[in-house]
Amino acid sequence: MQYRTLGHSGAVVSAYALGTMTFGAEATEEASHAVLDSYFDAGGNFIDTADVYSAGASEEIVGRWLARRPEVRDKAVLATKGRFPMGTAPNDVGTSRRRLTRALDDSLRRLGVDQIDLYQLHAWDPITPLEETLRFLDDSVSRGKIAYYGFSNFLGWQLTKAVHVARAHGWSPPVTLQPQCSLLVREIESEIVPAALDAGIGLLPWSPLGGGWLSGKYKRDQPPTGATRLGENPERGMEAWKARNDNPRTWAVIAAVEDIAAAHDASPSQVALAWLADRPAVTSVILGARTKEQLADNLAAADLQLSPDETKQLTQASQPQVGVYPYGPMAQEQRSRKIEGGR
Repeated sequence: MQYRTLGHSGAVVSAYALGTMTFGAEATEEASHAVLDSYFDAGGNFIDTADVYSAGASEEIVGRWLARRPEVRDKAVLATKGRFPMGTAPNDVGTSRRRLTRALDDSLRRLGVDQIDLYQLHAWDPITPLEETLRFLDDSVSRGKIAYYGFSNFLGWQLTKAVHVARAHGWSPPVTLQPQCSLLVREIESEIVPAALDAGIGLLPWSPLGGGWLSGKYKRDQPPTGATRLGENPERGMEAWKARNDNPRTWAVIAAVEDIAAAHDASPSQVALAWLADRPAVTSVILGARTKEQLADNLAAADLQLSPDETKQLTQASQPQVGVYPYGPMAQEQRSRKIEGGR
């Protein structure tokens, strides 16, 4: 397992994090604890959860596992999130000081810890003044309730604004951003990746296998059936499946992944994860394994070294589809120069 610093902080995390969204929903507590055991036995140390995952059950499952294995608490880097509704009252949602005060205390209680290593805003709040939210996060760092903070699902301008507001007030700065990214979803490269590089923000990509598409889970023109997961809303899930199935780019990417996987005697998942873990600004890739077997297959990506030609093949096959302006050839050239350190 490789380790990297958490954004521009001094904390060290494994290159693959364990996401726990399925804990308490698609995975029982017993199965969840088995996955956690396997993850730490393999050298992982970064757990990512959220208060809304299974209505708090995910945090509670992680908390009971930490209580059962106190020897790993000092080794574990624990991340959770707050922002989305945990009740029906008007103040049960958002990033106001009132809402986050309760959300953070509830997460600490469910996890059974005195400090959360990385506390993340689950999404942008268009109502609460950003200064109010960032001041709360800075106060929470000062009080020792959190060590660092970050964001999830922010746009490029939102990330940059937060960075500069924190700097202007002398408050603790954010260290990470959690966006959706995979070989099938690379749109963050237009604005978010450059913004993260500029601010020294570490990226924690979620859905790195594109909802299972990059694992070989789906076959062309064969609608999923049975236990195949399409999300909480099957009708919308089928719409999303059809849109991706009908896109020729999807199958070009999958073909490239499968070709390289065969050359390495590896799984398609391992190839897709190895490519993503090596992208600019990426700190740790969040794995959503529901079983020990899935986790073992995914973690094997840590030992897979793609050649420059293989990386280029995957990058070209998955090139995002953008228009001429403002994210066309000129912007792509500027991004490449930024990433390579040129002008």
